[in-house]
Amino acid sequence: MEYTYIRSKRKTIGISIEKDGSVILRAPYWCSKKEALQFLFEKQDWIERTRERVMEEEKIRKFYSFSDEELNDIKRRAKIILPSMVRDIAGQMGEEYGRVTIRAQKSRWGSCSLKKNLNFNCLLILLPENVQRYVIVHELCHLKEMNHSKAFWREVAKYQPTYKEDRKQLNSEGRKLINRL
Repeated sequence: MEYTYIRSKRKTIGISIEKDGSVILRAPYWCSKKEALQFLFEKQDWIERTRERVMEEEKIRKFYSFSDEELNDIKRRAKIILPSMVRDIAGQMGEEYGRVTIRAQKSRWGSCSLKKNLNFNCLLILLPENVQRYVIVHELCHLKEMNHSKAFWREVAKYQPTYKEDRKQLNSEGRKLINRL
């Protein structure tokens, strides 16, 4: 198996698979190359599975990418729909927030800042309403708990009892959408 070996100031050995399928093995300076290669060998099955998934996702992304026109339309609709949903759900929860920003993001569905500003991925409107609601509730709950503690998840469950199923649905269906950016 071909790989690139990089030593750096880090604490653990890590493997990443790039979009072109290449393998990068990263190791801390204190780690011997023999130990790093042993780790690489132990993770061979994971590497092959991940490499196949990454390559397939990249093919899909290239073939099914949103056109500029499609993405602009999605953003336009999201800027109308999502702030309205946030307002309604925040009202039900009794939460106050700052600004709502909508963007096309490749790695996040939502975020909450210390200033109580909320950010959402425009692609959220392409997902089922229960998933949209889950992401909004999730971010609004961060206004009370800025972490993912048990107290945070109890708060999410209070307003979105189906959050575990919704989260699974977000992960499976959402990945396909994000890969199209």
